[in-house]
Amino acid sequence: MAPWWGRGEARGGDGTSVVVKMESPDWAVPGSEAAAAGAKAGRGKNARQITWVLLLKAHRAAGKLTGAASAALSVAAAARRRVAAGRTDSDAPLGESPVLRTRFYGCLRAFLVLSVLLFAVDVAAHLQGWHLAVDVPDLLAVEGLFAAAYASWARVRLEYLAPALQFLANACVVLFLIQSADRLILCLGCLWIKLKGIKPVPAAAGKGSDDVEAGADDFPMVLVQIPMCNEKEVYQQSIGAVCSLDWPRSNFLVQVLDDSDDAATSALIKEEVEKWQREGVRILYRHRVIRDGYKAGNLKSAMNCSYVKDYEFVVIFDADFQPQPDFLKRTVPHFKGKEDVGLVQARWSFVNKDENLLTRLQNINLCFHFEVEQQVNGIFLNFFGFNGTAGVWRIKALEDSGGWMERTTVEDMDIAVRAHLKGWKFLFLNDVECQCELPESYEAYRKQQHRWHSGPMQLFRLCFVDIIKSKIGFWKKFNLIFLFFLLRKLVLPFYSFTLFCIILPMTMFIPEAELPAWVVCYIPATMSLLNILPAPRSFPFIVPYLLFENTMSVTKFNAMISGLFQLGSAYEWVVTKKSGRSSEGDLVALAEKQSKPQRVGSAPNLDSLVTGESHLKKDSKKKKHNRIYRKELALSFLLLTAAARSLLSVQGIHFYFLLFQGVSFLVVGLDLIGEQVE
Repeated sequence: MAPWWGRGEARGGDGTSVVVKMESPDWAVPGSEAAAAGAKAGRGKNARQITWVLLLKAHRAAGKLTGAASAALSVAAAARRRVAAGRTDSDAPLGESPVLRTRFYGCLRAFLVLSVLLFAVDVAAHLQGWHLAVDVPDLLAVEGLFAAAYASWARVRLEYLAPALQFLANACVVLFLIQSADRLILCLGCLWIKLKGIKPVPAAAGKGSDDVEAGADDFPMVLVQIPMCNEKEVYQQSIGAVCSLDWPRSNFLVQVLDDSDDAATSALIKEEVEKWQREGVRILYRHRVIRDGYKAGNLKSAMNCSYVKDYEFVVIFDADFQPQPDFLKRTVPHFKGKEDVGLVQARWSFVNKDENLLTRLQNINLCFHFEVEQQVNGIFLNFFGFNGTAGVWRIKALEDSGGWMERTTVEDMDIAVRAHLKGWKFLFLNDVECQCELPESYEAYRKQQHRWHSGPMQLFRLCFVDIIKSKIGFWKKFNLIFLFFLLRKLVLPFYSFTLFCIILPMTMFIPEAELPAWVVCYIPATMSLLNILPAPRSFPFIVPYLLFENTMSVTKFNAMISGLFQLGSAYEWVVTKKSGRSSEGDLVALAEKQSKPQRVGSAPNLDSLVTGESHLKKDSKKKKHNRIYRKELALSFLLLTAAARSLLSVQGIHFYFLLFQGVSFLVVGLDLIGEQVE
């Protein structure tokens, strides 16, 4: 484009064109003083702009560094408080066998001491230039007691320890690959379901739940049970949600099954039940003084009531579950015309999944469990483990399977396996969700996982013979024994703990045995990526998720051993602590409810409130505490020692894995991952 100065053309009124010569300004003439000044001013302006941009970026970087430093100081202060307080898992409430806990911790501590000694020996040998570069015969030629001792250690390591360790490592790698293949097949099955749009469809009906002209006779009789025990944080919202179910009130009955041993909590729950009774809801309060059988005993006692024979289905909601009003209308119709369907299970969703890092990582695991495991097994096998809540049972199926039994801490899995052996089919509805809570503290989550992983091993010992003798097909027996129990309940915690927490550190001190990089990094990363796909918003947490799953392997392995060998902790039931989180819909409904005028005669029970207030004062003294978990802490020091030892062998990716895994164990061992109690 030509500059505006120079030759120009203008057209006169008579149409003739006139050439006009326009002079260029002084600052546009090359070499002139004005041009030089203009160029200098432009450069100065550009320099100032660049300076401001650099200052802005430096300010942002300083802000990030300040935030990181503040977070680091907060973590350091929390760790210092944890160490100064001296509270460990040894003085925590019961949840695992004290004998097993002490022995397991003693073995880890001995292993840690041995690793430190070996590391010191290897450092001394490395300073002498003997590390792997000098063969045993060459070491024997070196004079000195230390050289002879190190040569003997190298010979024992090479001839005896390395072959045994390599064999164990190869066996764990094979188990790891089998379990990874199982997970990959499940993911492919889920992908097929998504592509084909496969999902359970209820049978069509002339008049049903969506028909405004349908009467009470078109709705089957449903019994709703809410088992609870000392859960004063959540009883009100769960009872309120269940009593608000969109179902004819004459056709469903609510049983509040209270096993609380706290008189104040029982009084509050009973008062809530009476309030809903005044609202016209058919709801009953049942309280057991003796808690035989824990939850299973509670449900068994409720099913023995004489009026249960009038009902066709029973729905179970744990105390922290908040079903949507249309829950029954979206689940019960799936039984119509399918007399062999015994269970319809809904999916869980979580009101506190973004509360802290621990709840985010739990959400990843449970999203994969429901989206992939439960859905695929429900579609292709018509069998999966009952989740214990948010499910609708046909009462006939419960009775045909022997009813609730108190022989394990996983009564839900027990009844599901027995019903499957009787030929009943299960349906999983991935599009029907029921809101609940995730444990927010590591202590609560740890106890929950201990129960979830010890119970299946108890059950496997008890029902193995029944599975073999049952009349179901060979492939169903194969699925139950090898996939459902052995691979997913026994092999998974075994190889996770043994391979990544024991064998990998040992290969640093016995370098003649080795684990390839694809076992340490690539396949675990791929499996973590598959696990996180059902929760895509959690993708930034893929690395913490991988490390945390390996960290939890110590608890799961301990629980699996407890259940397999019938140790005392396998029979201990600990109620998972709740915080009483509510969804936005619950808060809106509560606000609308509080805005309505109260009815006459609904004054609260003052005596129970006084009793509750006095009890709350007593409970306030029982404060929650963050603790130091000794097994996790011992493993963190072990892995960090192995990481330091790997530097002598230039192990590469092994060093980074051991370093980050050791830091992960350290964070969990100091209880810095979940709820922080000031």
